[in-house]
Amino acid sequence: MTGPNGLGGLCSTLCWSFIDALPVSGAALSAFSGSEGETALYASDATAGRLDELQFDLGEGPRWVAAHSRTQVLLPYAQSMAYERWPVFGKALGPTGVQAMFVFPLVIGAIDVGVVELYSTTPGPLSDTDLMSARVLADRAAWSLLRRLLAPDAADDSPPGPSGSRREIHQATGMVLAQIGGTAADALLLLRGHAFANGQSVRETSNEVLARRLDFSPSSSP
Repeated sequence: MTGPNGLGGLCSTLCWSFIDALPVSGAALSAFSGSEGETALYASDATAGRLDELQFDLGEGPRWVAAHSRTQVLLPYAQSMAYERWPVFGKALGPTGVQAMFVFPLVIGAIDVGVVELYSTTPGPLSDTDLMSARVLADRAAWSLLRRLLAPDAADDSPPGPSGSRREIHQATGMVLAQIGGTAADALLLLRGHAFANGQSVRETSNEVLARRLDFSPSSSP
């Protein structure tokens, strides 16, 4: 699979960064947006693509739990699980030969960017070191994907000016900057990303931040 708007190259690189760093056989990457919903962007091979497609078609499986709970879902012994929560998916998984699945949400603050699905043809859990590496890679992938999805806007890396209708955006950028650290460009990117994912204008999202209804702190609830 290749994604829209020239995303194919980036998504391929992101997926293979997981495959090269972890004891997994393949990876698939999907993104979320308010306008298009969930979009499959890339699969490293036919099996990764089939796993993603199965879950999308059935409406059940670990990818949906990871997306909705914003937490990782680890299935180290995929062929021997009971699958009480996902009976249809569990039955469909058998013929694929997949022995383990590891799904990580791509999340930045209050923004659900997407999900990466990893599989292995060998059963067994990821080590603590591998889990730490996967989380770091997921964080990097979330930022990279968000920047690429917002490429037309991201060219303006300076925060908006304090006057006129952009005053709220300027103030909200400062508040988000205090919440996440980093740079003003990163804070503005998060505002744009949340607006994009929720079908809002950046000004509407900024007003939510100013009213303290929206917090991008890493420890804040979704």
